Parts: sequence; C-alpha cells; structure tokens
Amino acid sequence: MKATLDWFTENAAEFSPREGRSGCAQLRHYTATYCEWGEGPPLVLVPGLAGGYELLGPLARRLARNYRVLSYQLRGEDDPFELRRRFGLADLVSDLEEFLDWHRLESPTVMGVSFGGILALELAAKRPSRMQNVIVQGCGSRFERGLLQRVAGAVLSRYPLPADNPFVNQFFNLLFGGKQNDVALFRFVTRQVWQTDQSVMSHRFSLVERYDLTPRIDRISVPTLILAGDRDLLVSPGSLEALSKGVAGAKLVRLKGCGHLAFATQPERIADEVRRFLRSPQTVGEG
Repeated sequence: MKATLDWFTENAAEFSPREGRSGCAQLRHYTATYCEWGEGPPLVLVPGLAGGYELLGPLARRLARNYRVLSYQLRGEDDPFELRRRFGLADLVSDLEEFLDWHRLESPTVMGVSFGGILALELAAKRPSRMQNVIVQGCGSRFERGLLQRVAGAVLSRYPLPADNPFVNQFFNLLFGGKQNDVALFRFVTRQVWQTDQSVMSHRFSLVERYDLTPRIDRISVPTLILAGDRDLLVSPGSLEALSKGVAGAKLVRLKGCGHLAFATQPERIADEVRRFLRSPQTVGEG
C-alpha cells in the first residue's frame, strides 16, 4: 500500500494543516524548522518518534480553531547526520525548553504524542514552571518490553526496510488499533512516517527503551491530561496506571476504540478532549 509521490502531492492536503506560518528557530545545537497556525493561547505540539510535525497536521488544524498552535522538528528529523553528535533524551528535552524560550513563551500548554509525550513529561518534571498545562497521548511512566515492543524494536532497527513490506503494513494496523479501512489515511500516515530516516527512528527507540519517569514523577505539579487509547498496545496498563496515579490531580481519559496513533486517526476527538480540559474550572490557562 505504498503511496506514490504523485498521490502524496495531490492528496496530502486532506490531512495536512494547510495554511501555516513556517520558520526556523536557531537553537544551540541545531536549526529547528517549525510551523504555527491559528490565534489564541499558545499550545505547543511535540511530535512523536517518526513522521515529524507534518503527521500532526489533522490535529493541528483542529486545535488551531481555538489556539495558537506551534510545532517543530525534533533534532535529527531534517538531518540524520546529527546522530554523529551524541545526544540523549535530556538533550531533546533541553531543545524543547529552548524552543519555548526562542518564541518567548513563558508558560504555554505543552502537548506531546508518543515519543513527544515523553519529552513533555520530562520537561514538566524538570521545569514545571515552564508550562501551564501538560497533555500527553500514547505514553506512560516507563517503557515495559512486551511482545509488541520487541516487534517495534525489530521493525525500527532493520535496515533497509521497504515501506510497502506486508509485515510493516500489519505493524501499522496494530498501531492504528485495528485494520484501517480509510486507505487514504493509511497511506498518508505510513508515507509520512517513512519520511523520517530509519536510523533516526532507531535512535529514538533506543532512548525510549531506557525511559523511566518513575523516580521523578512526583515533581510534575502542573495540571495534566493523559489520553490513552484502549487499543494502544505500546503503552502497558501498569505504565499508564503509574503515570495517572503518580501525577497529583492528573486527569486520565480512556479513548474507546483508539490505538497508539489516535492523534492521527481521531484528531477531532482528541481536539475535543483537549479543549474540554483547558476550559475546565480546575485547569489554569483557559482556552
């Protein structure tokens, strides 16, 4: 089900964030390309392990109705040669904080999906004063190596691995939370994910394998929303429970019928939950 370049050019607009204001943030260790949409209270979207901020297009477009949405490319996304300079999870968290500083955002809402959720949580534990709220989808308090996680490691570490490999397509169906009947969406997601160099994906996955927020989880003191698909096979129930109970006052919302890629498959639903959370009386910084 490999999408051709012609198809992608003609049809990606259905899922892209459309009109946006793009630019480059000159950070200390790399130049981060970014895009922003909409007006209102700032909301920073941190992309996941693969696909860049373009994969967040469907979600960004909906959130931009109420917020000034900003998203950026993680280190290595545009230049895999960055991997020659050793960096770890803490460096990527520092990049996120520096991106906020570069835009003079004193305390925005920070939302991360999957790998980006880990970065958002780590920053909330390190510098809770840097954000008003933190929202995550597709991550827990730690990585627990189960069967699917081992499969993910194999998928992301094999090289080269063609994007139209039947095994890869089946793996993506698991990430979707079931067989994806929307062929156009499936093609958009799979093609966008493979825009990220496989060595970059492998490096990020190795960082996830060592991730454990548990020793620092009580440092998170900002209002927190945790969105969890009930078909997300990459986040264990134990890891999710540890996160929701470890963060004081955290709100856990279970998304019925959603998998790991809920932000792409159910963007309107995710956006609704975000708006509901940010408008609640208990949440600081209403949208």
